[in-house]
Amino acid sequence: MRKNSIKNTRINGEVQRALAEIIRSGIKDPRISPLTSVVAVEVAPDLKSCKAWISVLGGDEARQATYQGLKSAEGYIRSQLARSINLRNTPTITFVMDQSIEYGVNMSRRIDEVISADEEAGAGGNAGGNT
Repeated sequence: MRKNSIKNTRINGEVQRALAEIIRSGIKDPRISPLTSVVAVEVAPDLKSCKAWISVLGGDEARQATYQGLKSAEGYIRSQLARSINLRNTPTITFVMDQSIEYGVNMSRRIDEVISADEEAGAGGNAGGNT
């Protein structure tokens, strides 16, 4: 099976959806942040392994605690994944921390700061207008 086949793309989407649901509502570990997202999932063509990119909105402490919570719940997550998705093999999950959501929030905040600073500078210096 080719890596980017339609079947593999569909499996990646289903595993991502199921993982997000399991992490959101199935795990009761207090270390896992409620602001945890499954950004992407890549299942190997043989269905034996899976990489899941996880993003946590918060500081480094929240990110590390969430990672440790997910690592300790890996067996439970895999068993729940096997129940929710009917695959020939249930993949072994490797969690990879992704900072794309936090990066996007930070960039959005910086853009807003620049726009507000520009508006303040423009309102004070251009009082006469053009005629």
